[in-house]
Amino acid sequence: MLTHLTIALDMMGGDYGPRSSIPAAVSAVNKHANLTLLLCGSEQLIRERLSDLDSLNHPRLIIKHCSEVVTNSCEPASALRNKKSSSMRVALELVKSGEAQACVSAGNTGALFFMAHYVLKMLPGIKRPALISAVPTEKKQPVYLLDLGANVHCDADTLFQFGVMGSIVAGQAQNIDKPKVCLLNIGSEEIKGHDTIKQAAQMMKATPQINYQGYCEGSDMFSGKADVIVCEGFVGNVALKTCEGIAKLIMYKFTKALKKHVFYRLLALALRPIIKKLYKRVNPDQYNGASLVGLRGIVVKSHGNASNKAFLAAIEEASREVERCIPEKIQATFAQITAKPEHSSSSLEN
Repeated sequence: MLTHLTIALDMMGGDYGPRSSIPAAVSAVNKHANLTLLLCGSEQLIRERLSDLDSLNHPRLIIKHCSEVVTNSCEPASALRNKKSSSMRVALELVKSGEAQACVSAGNTGALFFMAHYVLKMLPGIKRPALISAVPTEKKQPVYLLDLGANVHCDADTLFQFGVMGSIVAGQAQNIDKPKVCLLNIGSEEIKGHDTIKQAAQMMKATPQINYQGYCEGSDMFSGKADVIVCEGFVGNVALKTCEGIAKLIMYKFTKALKKHVFYRLLALALRPIIKKLYKRVNPDQYNGASLVGLRGIVVKSHGNASNKAFLAAIEEASREVERCIPEKIQATFAQITAKPEHSSSSLEN
C-alpha cells in the first residue's frame, strides 16, 4: 500500500453534484488515513456542504475553486474548447501536472472522454481509451466488461487492444495470472458475428499475453465463463444498463410482493441475513466506477446518478488503480507485444 494518495475530484459533475460528492469525499478521508482529496468546483458551494458536515477545516480536503461546470447537456467538443476552467478540466489538469495521481468525475461521459484524451494523451501504441468496470457473476469473482460507451464503433485492432487492457485490469484486481478473455457476440460458434469480431478473435488467439476463450453470448455474461468480456462501446453500454434495469425491476417486484401479505413479511424477517448478503453482492453501488484505461493517467467515471456510497466506491476504485500502477503495467505489456512482430496487433491486422 502506498503511504500517501492524492486524488482530484470533479465535485460539480453528475445529477447531484456536491450533494453526492461532498459526503462521499468526507467519508473517504475519514475511512482512509493516507488519502488526500482535491475538491474541484465552486468554492462557495463546497464550503457550505463541508460546513454542514463539520468538515470545513479537514486538512486532507483541499478546495480548488473552478468557475465553470460541464453540464450533462454540453456537447463534448464545445466543453473541450470552452470549459477550460471547469471542475472536470481542472481535475484532469491536476493529474497531468502530477499534483494528483488520479481523477474521479460523475460528469458528462462524452466530455470526460474528449478532455481526458486531450489533456492526458494516450499511452504509446494504444489507439483509443476504453471504459471498463466490474459486474457481478454467479461466482465470487466479478467479470470486467469493456468498452462501456467510450467508443461506439471499434475496429478489430481496437477490440484487440481492449482485450489486452482488460486482461491487465482483471489480473491485477483479482490476482489472476491469466484472466480468461471472451468477445461478446451473437453466438458462441466461430462462424457467428461480423468480420470485425472475427478479425479481433484471430488476433487474440495469436497473442500469448491474452488467454482468449472464444465468443460468449449475452446470457453468459454473469456465468463466470470469462474474467474479461470485450465488446464495442454501443453494445457494452446497452448491455450494462439493461442489466442494471433488470436488477432494479427484480428488487421492485420483490419489495412489492413482500408488502402484499403478512406471511411474506414474516418470511422476509426470517431470511433477512440471507437477503442482505445477496443484495450486497448485486448492489450496483459497490461496482460504481468505470475506469478510462489506455491514458497516461488514471481517470474513473462514476455514474451520473451515483449516491454518496456509489461515489465513495468510485474514489476507492481510483485509489486501487493508483496502488496497482495500472497505466504503467498496460504500457509495459504493449511494449512486450509490439517487440515481437509475429504477435503485434498491427501485423495481425494486416
